[in-house]
Amino acid sequence: MAHPFLTARWYNLFLATYAVPPSLLEKRLPLGLHLDTRDGSAFVSLVAFEFLDTRVLGIPWPGYRNFAELNLRFYVHRQLPTGEERGVIFVREFVPQRLIAWMARWLYNEPYVAAPLTGARQEDEKQIAMDYRLRFAGREHRIAVTGDKPAFRPAETSDEHFFKEHRWGFGVTRRGQGIRYEVDHPVWDVYPVRAYEIDLDFGTVYGPEWAFLKNSTPCSTVLAAGSSVRVFPKGQVVVPGALV
Repeated sequence: MAHPFLTARWYNLFLATYAVPPSLLEKRLPLGLHLDTRDGSAFVSLVAFEFLDTRVLGIPWPGYRNFAELNLRFYVHRQLPTGEERGVIFVREFVPQRLIAWMARWLYNEPYVAAPLTGARQEDEKQIAMDYRLRFAGREHRIAVTGDKPAFRPAETSDEHFFKEHRWGFGVTRRGQGIRYEVDHPVWDVYPVRAYEIDLDFGTVYGPEWAFLKNSTPCSTVLAAGSSVRVFPKGQVVVPGALV
């Protein structure tokens, strides 16, 4: 079995999910992938989380171990003789460190951007509150959520499970060839969401085609407790345009 490229702990993941026109996503699909729909709808999720105890090839890099990430992603799948592979594709991912963004772009061709980004946690025995703030394009964008304790395990048929549990990340190389990489973690428990606030200019942060989300209401909100994760090296492309 391959050794993980990266290990970390992903905690307190807030997912705000929106139904969107499939045509907005279909043009972003690598060859061989299809939109992973639910009840006939396609979705994107705004995801903010704590990235803790980060190690690259087992090595902890001082100053790069603990940080926040904010991304916009959508859901895809492909059918193989051995079964279905469900995963995500990222529209854009923000982290506060330039080196991390550069490494992700160089190794995985992922659309990472470096910008000031913080995540603050307040927690007691009854609830947990996360406050994520991104400074980008001349203004501060804020995502805040409060969840009740204790956490619970949603059913596999639930919306929460559908949006938070994915084994694969998909993308393309700079030459347009499809790639995938495995993200391994146990099934996540979730905190019941009591309240949330999203003050984010989607058009500025993710591009004009996403501006309509600023005035949209999420169809699902999830606050996942998180866990340790392992990210494995990307798959090798053996046929142009094919995912392996």
